Amino acid sequence: MLIWENIKLALSGILGNKMRSVLTMLGIIIGIGSVIAIMTVSTSLTSSISSTFADLGANNITVGVRRQSEQQETRENGMRFGKSNRQVSLDEEDRITDDMLDELKKRYNEKIDSFSMSESVGSATVTLGENSANISVEGINQGYYDANDVALLGGRYLTEEDVSGEKAVIMVSDKMIEALYGEGTTYESVLGKRILVDINGLYYSFYIVGVYEYEEDATSFSSESDEDVETAVYIPITTAKNKLHSDNGYQQVTVVTTEAVTDVTTFATEIKEYMNNKFYATNDDYKISTTTMSSLTESMSDTIGTVAIAIAFIAGISLLVGGIGVMNIMLVSITERTREIGTRKALGAKNSSIRLQFIIEAMILCLIGGLLGITLGFGLGAIAASVMGYSAAAPVAAIVGSVAFSMGIGIFFGFYPANKAAKMDPIEALRYE
Repeated sequence: MLIWENIKLALSGILGNKMRSVLTMLGIIIGIGSVIAIMTVSTSLTSSISSTFADLGANNITVGVRRQSEQQETRENGMRFGKSNRQVSLDEEDRITDDMLDELKKRYNEKIDSFSMSESVGSATVTLGENSANISVEGINQGYYDANDVALLGGRYLTEEDVSGEKAVIMVSDKMIEALYGEGTTYESVLGKRILVDINGLYYSFYIVGVYEYEEDATSFSSESDEDVETAVYIPITTAKNKLHSDNGYQQVTVVTTEAVTDVTTFATEIKEYMNNKFYATNDDYKISTTTMSSLTESMSDTIGTVAIAIAFIAGISLLVGGIGVMNIMLVSITERTREIGTRKALGAKNSSIRLQFIIEAMILCLIGGLLGITLGFGLGAIAASVMGYSAAAPVAAIVGSVAFSMGIGIFFGFYPANKAAKMDPIEALRYE
């Protein structure tokens, strides 16, 4: 008998016993639906995380100086006496210098677009009459804007001239402007105004050259009111170092890569090996280490994926129950159609034809249940992702796998009943009442 004829017979049998078929498919629907719902949420969460890290600079490489832990052993009378970790403070000679960055730029000129540096001055206060604003002062270079999303609302960004000239200019947030000058103040009206910044009891004078849009960090939580919240202000990094009287060089630098870099993780390793071999080969206390947003994204995605698979596996246990239900209903169906099987075998039907008929019927039953489960699961997963604030992303691999798995369940759990039907004695089957 042709496969298409077997499919029509299977559909006819399912439609002839609608309630029984639905109840049989229920285990498959719940199992597949649960798996797809979990994988939909997982895929949506992973996509959201990847998008967030991409906005933060997925192709940026953070290059930092890290202390090396060395075990020091002291022996007495040939026996180990003890061991300790030697810790040395970060001196000026251990820092990343401008000369090192120039050398690195020459070495990888086609792969490095710019460097982003920052120096934290600390928390401060700006007062204007009865109004005040809490701020954190950051010294930055022009490359900082390449690595960080700072939306300009008025005025200009800090320039290379500001940095090289150690100018007393400052870029402030719109929230600070509202706190000092009141709501409705135009950003252009405050440009060029002089403000006094109180840093640890010392007052420093700066002129406002730009206003940026403040965005609250979704990962941080504070008990402060909107009026008291601390926002960052930016001054030239050279000015910051001058005010702090800090050492030259940097403990951490962000490398902004060009479009020529296709594998950020590999390039980060190249930078680490190059700088350690060239600049830190004789430094026993500190070495260069590198991290990338892409590596963090992969790590988080792998963790989320592992948890999702574990939960999906537990939810998929219901598929076993559903498969047993399919086997049970197929055995009942064979019992009800014993005379039909006997008639077909008496007319010359081969065992393989009988076996194929019932395997296809089990596969169709599981396939319909799988498709309904996929629809239900994706719908529930999309709703859950929307409630959590993520855009729904279809887990294509899980959907394709679920369809294949549904058909596999039909073959696995349908084989025994089908084989039992194929081995029936046609005379005994015809005599069955």
